[in-house]
Amino acid sequence: MRLSYHADTDSLYIHLVERPGTEAREVAPGIVVDFDAEGKPVGIDIDHAQGILDLTSLDAESLPIKVKTA
Repeated sequence: MRLSYHADTDSLYIHLVERPGTEAREVAPGIVVDFDAEGKPVGIDIDHAQGILDLTSLDAESLPIKVKTA
């Protein structure tokens, strides 16, 4: 999963997986979920993100993260 913030549009895109989306649905005002050809979510686009989210911190709990070694 990867987060991309675009300051010029104040939008946050949450890349859930690295697959292309084929359909987009607005699930709430300013929040669009992209789906792949199988109907699985691939990303979430949040417009006017600073008015909706606290972008000053990011916390992750209990994720099964593997440490990459060089």
